[in-house]
Amino acid sequence: MSSSILSPATLNDFGKEHVTKGLARISDGIMVKGKGSYVEYLDGKKMLDFTCGIGVTNLGHSHPKVSRAAADQCMNIVHAQCSIAFHEPYLRLIERLLPVMPHPSLDSFFFWNSGSEAVEGAIKMARALTGRQNIVTMQGAYHGRTFGAMAVTKSKTVYSDSVAPLMPGVFSMPYPFWHQHRLPPSTPPSVLTEQCLYQLHLLLSQQTSPKDTAAIIIEPVLGEGGYVPAPKEFLAGLRAVCDQHGILLIVDEVQSGFGRTGKWFFIEESEVKPDILLMAKGLANGFPLSGIVSRKELTDKLAPGSMGGTYAGNAVSCAAACAVADAFHEENIMANVQARSQELFASLNALRDDQTLAQHILDVRGRGLMVAMEFASSEGPGAAFDPATPKGLTVKKGIASRVTKKCIEKGMLLLTTSVYEVVRFIPPLNISREDMKKGCDIFAESLREVVREG
Repeated sequence: MSSSILSPATLNDFGKEHVTKGLARISDGIMVKGKGSYVEYLDGKKMLDFTCGIGVTNLGHSHPKVSRAAADQCMNIVHAQCSIAFHEPYLRLIERLLPVMPHPSLDSFFFWNSGSEAVEGAIKMARALTGRQNIVTMQGAYHGRTFGAMAVTKSKTVYSDSVAPLMPGVFSMPYPFWHQHRLPPSTPPSVLTEQCLYQLHLLLSQQTSPKDTAAIIIEPVLGEGGYVPAPKEFLAGLRAVCDQHGILLIVDEVQSGFGRTGKWFFIEESEVKPDILLMAKGLANGFPLSGIVSRKELTDKLAPGSMGGTYAGNAVSCAAACAVADAFHEENIMANVQARSQELFASLNALRDDQTLAQHILDVRGRGLMVAMEFASSEGPGAAFDPATPKGLTVKKGIASRVTKKCIEKGMLLLTTSVYEVVRFIPPLNISREDMKKGCDIFAESLREVVREG
C-alpha cells in the first residue's frame, strides 16, 4: 500500500469525506493552533474563541504552565495504569482539590476521562451504594452521549434518536426554568421552586417510590438546556428530599465547575452538600480528565475492582490539572471572572434595553462567564401555548444560529444551546478586558445585522 501526504488544500475535503457524518461542526476549515483567547486555522484566519472548546480551555489555549507540566510528565511516565499502582500526579491532584471542594465531606476521588464516563460511574455508584435502581433527572438536562448518561439526558432528542431502548429506571422532573412551566421570564425563583418541588413529591408518590430511588442528578446550571442557574431554594429543597428518603444527590458540574461561574463550583452558592460531585472539562484545560468525588464513608463500601478503566486518571492529564489548579491561585483567575462577567452582562443588558432590539430579546441570564441570551421566537417547542411567544413579531427562523454564523464570519467562535433560541458565552476565564470588549462588539454588530435582515 503506497503512502502519501495530502496537501493542506485538500486536507479539509479529505476530512469531510472520511470523518463520520454523525459529528457536527460550527465552522469550516482546520484548526491548527491556539494561544490564549484565540485559535488559528490552516488557511491563516485567526478567531476569537468564545466557546473554549465547549467550556474546556478555561485558562485559554496552550496555557504555558499547563502545557509545560504535561510535556514534563510525558518525559517521566505517560501511562501509569490506575489498577496497577498509584502515580504521583493523581495524588498531587487530590492534594490540590481537597481544599476547594464545596463541602468538607467530599474527600474520596476517582478520576476518569470524560464527563459522560463520570456520569456513568456516578449512576453505578448510586445504585450499588443504595441497593436501589431508579434515577430522577431534570427536564432539559444534558449529561452525555453514552448509554447511561444518554438516558438521563433530556435536553434534545438528537442525542438518543433511533437508539431505544435506553437504560431503564429513569424518571424526569421539571427544572426551575420558566419555559417549562408556561410562565414569563420575570417569574420569581420561589414560584418556580415550589412548582418543581411539588412535581418531585408527586413523582415520588406516583412513579418511583423513594425506596426504589437511588439518586437525583442535577446540573446546578442547566447547560444544553439553556444556561439556567438553579435557585438556591430549589437546590436546598432537593437536598431535603434526599435526606428524608436516603436518596443520593449527584451534582453534575462538568460544565459549570472549575471557576466557570465565578466560584470553584456553582453549588457553593447554595451551600448545599452533594453526595457525589462530578467534574471534567475545565479540570485539565483540554487534556481528557474527569472526576467523581464523594464521601469516604460511602466509597469504602464499593468492592475493589468495581471502578477502573484503562486510561482512567491518566498521568499526563493529572499533571496538567495540577498546573491548572496552581494557575487559578497564582493568576487570580476568580477576580478576573468577576470583572469580565460584569462587563459581559453590562453589554448584553444594554442590547436588551435598546428599543430597536428589545422586542427580540427574551432573557439575559447566567453566572460568571457562563452566560446566555435568549431571543424571542414564534417557532419554538409548544410556541402556540407558551406565553413568552411574541405576538406579531416577524423574524426568520433560527435567529440564534444566524447570529452565531455572523459572529463566525466576523472572526469570533460562538455557540447556540437548547431547543430554544439561545446563544451561550463561554470565553476563557482569563480573557482580557480588550478581548471581552472585542467579542461583545462583534456580537452586537452581528445581532443588529440579523434583526435588520428580518
